[in-house]
Amino acid sequence: MDNISKTLLIAGFVLIGAGLIWHFSGGKIPLGRLPGDIRIESENSSFYFPLTTCLLLSAVLTFIGWLFRK
Repeated sequence: MDNISKTLLIAGFVLIGAGLIWHFSGGKIPLGRLPGDIRIESENSSFYFPLTTCLLLSAVLTFIGWLFRK
């Protein structure tokens, strides 16, 4: 199996898994409201940066990538 087909299979499985999680959680994935996410709200504007969510997703995706390279 060449490299592109392996990548497409992995991407397909990841999308299927994300779809199943989305479906069974009722469309409410519990990411994005973790402690450490930055939220600044004022009277006229708001700013939101999901710092902890980004770090968590990066760690999980790095671990999955490491597993598939072994």
